[in-house]
Amino acid sequence: MRLGLALGYWGRGPDPRHVALAQEAERLGYHSVWTAESWGSDVFTPLTWIAARTSTIRLGTAVAQMAARSPTTTAMHALTLDHLSGGRVMLGLGLSGPQVVEGWYGRPFPKSPLTATREYVDVVRQVLRRQAPVELDGRFHSHPYRGPDGTGLGKALKPITHPLRAELPILLGAEGPKNIAQTTRIADGWLPLYWSPNRPEVYEASLAEAPEGFLVAPMAQVRVCDDVAEGLLPVKTMLGFYIGGMGHAARNFHADLMARMGYEEQARRIQRLFLEGRREEAVLAVPDAFADEISLVGPRERIAERLESWRKGPVTDLLALAPDRESLRVLAEVNA
Repeated sequence: MRLGLALGYWGRGPDPRHVALAQEAERLGYHSVWTAESWGSDVFTPLTWIAARTSTIRLGTAVAQMAARSPTTTAMHALTLDHLSGGRVMLGLGLSGPQVVEGWYGRPFPKSPLTATREYVDVVRQVLRRQAPVELDGRFHSHPYRGPDGTGLGKALKPITHPLRAELPILLGAEGPKNIAQTTRIADGWLPLYWSPNRPEVYEASLAEAPEGFLVAPMAQVRVCDDVAEGLLPVKTMLGFYIGGMGHAARNFHADLMARMGYEEQARRIQRLFLEGRREEAVLAVPDAFADEISLVGPRERIAERLESWRKGPVTDLLALAPDRESLRVLAEVNA
């Protein structure tokens, strides 16, 4: 199982530790480093900054939001950074949810998310392969554009710049069962938001037709500490925000996923508390058991023991949300 470092997205400002953590991860033999975006910092600029200060570690987006850019723009970002980094880019894409897509990006959330995702990946693939001008008679991402408000003068084009790699890896951040199943057919890998090695049945059917070499790269908070309960608090804080606030009460993909993982009653309670403004109570309502099974927290011996269950399943890459050098080092040592 390969290791990656997941840095997430910025909060109020840039985290001054990120470049040093990426360099340390590279020194320790980590395979990849990943950045993210939501409604603040973008995903590609910090990754470019890291690329200039590293030499071998792969550079992943987890995830670049599809609503933020047209598929050709995303492909341009990926092929440009792939050239500048010497072929190190792994392109992770995600659809996000209605609140972010419509509230921040000012676009309609697609009524057929699977179709929108499939078309987006198709266009990105066409750009990267550069076999012919990009053409797609699609519902969401037609190229050239043929909508009623267009001029009709659009021309199918190939990228001027020749991509470094036609088969640059594309991974999708999918959560619903049908979306995950489609991911195994159209992408090179999958970026699970929550992964529990104790519950393989949650994703078993969706991954049944995954081809050989398909990447499964979940994120997990990793923290070396003596007090497990204290170490789980950042995990619970993250879960409280995602399950309670990252989505509408009637349509929250993260809460739905927690429910499918056996915690439906708790997920709805967290949502209710968060939406009532009782955020601290929402965090405390996150079950320690759930936070624990999707993370690696505690003393070195405990992390080493629990890591064995991650190795036994289909996970190919563990992307560690690790806030400090010691946790990065310990994870590398126990995974060796």
